[in-house]
Amino acid sequence: MLTFRQKRRNKKADGVIEAAHFGTDGRLAWVRAYERRGPTWSDTVLLDRPSLIQRLKKRKRFFIGTRNQYRTSEFEIGEPLRLVQTGRAPVLVVGKGGARQDKLEGIPVV
Repeated sequence: MLTFRQKRRNKKADGVIEAAHFGTDGRLAWVRAYERRGPTWSDTVLLDRPSLIQRLKKRKRFFIGTRNQYRTSEFEIGEPLRLVQTGRAPVLVVGKGGARQDKLEGIPVV
């Protein structure tokens, strides 16, 4: 993984997801993330599933990653989070390919 500053020219992140919580049905319940606020980043925010989907529909770009310790504006970022529309409901997916339910590989589960 490269730091956010090294990838900044290629990928502008609007948010970095650090951890996720899933319900008993396998659907994403909420995520712990950082959001871009102008030139800086927010403290940790909790986003529920509808709020995250709303942001992705507004073309906000969220990535899986972690914040570097003692460096408030630097992140280790990985794969982007994508919203895939299925017949029943939208599905949140990390990486390539589709899924029938939320699939966030490589993210810590809380």
